[in-house]
Amino acid sequence: MSENLFDLTGKVALVTGASRGLGQYMSRALARAGADLIITSRHLDALKPFEQEVASLGRRAFPVELDVRDYESIQRMTKAALDHYGKIDILINNAGLNVRKPAVEITWDDWNLVLETNLRGEFFVAQAVARDSMIPRNYGRIINIGSVTSVFGYAGLTPYSASRGGVKQMTMSLADDWGRHGITVNCLAPGWFRTAQNSVLYENKEWLEYIVDRIPMKRPGAPDDLDGAVVFLASDASAYITGQTLLVDGGITTGSTRATVPKK
Repeated sequence: MSENLFDLTGKVALVTGASRGLGQYMSRALARAGADLIITSRHLDALKPFEQEVASLGRRAFPVELDVRDYESIQRMTKAALDHYGKIDILINNAGLNVRKPAVEITWDDWNLVLETNLRGEFFVAQAVARDSMIPRNYGRIINIGSVTSVFGYAGLTPYSASRGGVKQMTMSLADDWGRHGITVNCLAPGWFRTAQNSVLYENKEWLEYIVDRIPMKRPGAPDDLDGAVVFLASDASAYITGQTLLVDGGITTGSTRATVPKK
């Protein structure tokens, strides 16, 4: 297989929620593979340092304000991105959040906040980008971001798990809908990676030991563990792969429940 299949030179990638965490990890990987970027956040000022970092890699990064819970914000962002670059080849549908509570304490507003951001937001960003750029050009790579909770349930994460499970199902439907237009739609599902959103968990030694014990590779994800997967799904190397969920989780979804096999 030619290495050129993984080359993103000349491609434009839109990454939502790129001001921190996994959004930045994946953006860096795409830039290093040759892509120019559209990076979004609800707060433009938060993108300035990262815009400069991308420039230091020799790529362009166009920052745009986006609130995925606001339909008009999605339309404005898409128009601004297309006015600037003229096309969007790759979408990394990453913006998301979590409300971590026991199920009996989840409020109506908690539920709406998580589902409107993680599921409804991903759909309408994908719709706008596909409609305005990918379908007319008969080309596109959409990578919806799920998680291990797309396939596993965890206590205290009910709305989040519901939203990420929905992303997996939505991915399959969009793949069927848009495949005829040369668009692949896949779901990238990271396991336990330390980010600003969940950093408080990693300060709990007992919790960290519990999680690591259940990961066959015996460690949480590191920032560059997503690089190969996101570049693969964004590139022509995955041209005949669509509707799939790729778990990057160190094997936790194998169902491991103990650190070692018991002695006979």
